[in-house]
Amino acid sequence: MKLTPLQKRTERKGRNQTMVDMNLVSLIDVFTILIFFLLSSASGVELLASPKAVKLPESVSEKSPKETILLVVSGTEILVDGRKVANVADVMASKGDLIEPLKAELDLLANRVIVRADNQDKGKAITIMGDQNIPYQLLRKVMYTSARANFSDVSFAVRRKDV
Repeated sequence: MKLTPLQKRTERKGRNQTMVDMNLVSLIDVFTILIFFLLSSASGVELLASPKAVKLPESVSEKSPKETILLVVSGTEILVDGRKVANVADVMASKGDLIEPLKAELDLLANRVIVRADNQDKGKAITIMGDQNIPYQLLRKVMYTSARANFSDVSFAVRRKDV
């Protein structure tokens, strides 16, 4: 059978034309990002970021941490929400239980304006993340200073011990 030039052209065009392929690579990328986002945001475990200089004591506590002001006491320094406020050596050498730089920082944080009404009760809560090897005298000074700055809800960060 002899094809006309028009039929040959149509046949050639049909042979070179393939079905429209769907590019699944970009769709898979979107779903992968969505799955990672959902897995990371749906985590039921709340963790506090622990500095490497602080080795937390172990406990069998079942309470999960709440979001409060974080006071970190390592072997060398005292930090409030990541800002260094005092050296441990200076605090231990000072007379009395009040740590002036810590009290000034806590007073500053206590005077922040609470924007949302449901956060009003969280304003006077503090979490102390103290190294397990700090002396009790230092911990007592930190707790005394926190109480003087009107932080009445004091929590201690610990590492959960498997029982």
